[in-house]
Amino acid sequence: MKLGSENLNITLRHLRALHAIRAHGSFARAAEALGVVPSALTETVRQAEAEAGAPLFDRRMRPPQPTPLGLAFLEETAPVLADLDRALGRMRAQAGLSEGRLAVGAAPSAIGDLVGPALARFRAAHPGISCLLHDDVAERLAGLVSDGTLDLAVAGRARQSPDLTQTELRRDPFGLACGAAHRLAGREAVALSEIDPAEVITLSAETGTRQLLAGAAALPEALKETRLQAHSTIAQLCMIRAGLGVALMPKAAVGLFGDPAIRFVPVADLGLWRSLYLLEPARRARSHVATAFLGQLERGAEAI
Repeated sequence: MKLGSENLNITLRHLRALHAIRAHGSFARAAEALGVVPSALTETVRQAEAEAGAPLFDRRMRPPQPTPLGLAFLEETAPVLADLDRALGRMRAQAGLSEGRLAVGAAPSAIGDLVGPALARFRAAHPGISCLLHDDVAERLAGLVSDGTLDLAVAGRARQSPDLTQTELRRDPFGLACGAAHRLAGREAVALSEIDPAEVITLSAETGTRQLLAGAAALPEALKETRLQAHSTIAQLCMIRAGLGVALMPKAAVGLFGDPAIRFVPVADLGLWRSLYLLEPARRARSHVATAFLGQLERGAEAI
């Protein structure tokens, strides 16, 4: 690192040498603190003085004192050196994952058995990292990843974008979510014809689940849009638990809270699967913090 804009050969090594001599009061103690031999430190100061064009220390005095020129230079560069040392300290701390920030997005149905456990393992290993979990639908999460608000997200497939990469993490089947006391709860499987449209709770049109169901050729139109609607997967599960109805949902979404009051029943003639994707920025390098979290996430996806 060179200082100055006129091709001066004053480097960080010179700067640290000059400040060490002032701080320790002698060339010998400064050399010991810097881990160099005194002759090497003397040569470093000689080079700096040659660049400055005048002495920076008065060696006739004991201990050696900065000359007026040297003192002015030391006082002006002290804040620069302090700022650099702070920046280096933060960089080392972040590289060692003892501090930093992680912002993760997830579709609600991806939190329970995938993102949540991965985040718990990550926090146990790196308690100094600040973590944010943002739940939302895939399209909004994709936008937050693209603009840098989130490091990455796990959700259904979003629209293709040159700012985004999408990698499939896992697939799970759709089935019927119903209360434990519901007439269909004890079945090994049900047929679509056995599901009463008046009981079905559908999601808002912007959700990936609703869009997948809307495109399912096997699904009767009466089950695609009903009089019972919820804005989110969490609201849908709460309504089911309260006995308001049933829903066609991915298996992982049904088990979001591990609630024994809500059952998942396969639907024999639906044959529909939901994929979860890792959403990452295509034009921004992944941070080392996000890389460490991704390792935990992939470990969890393999285990499921």
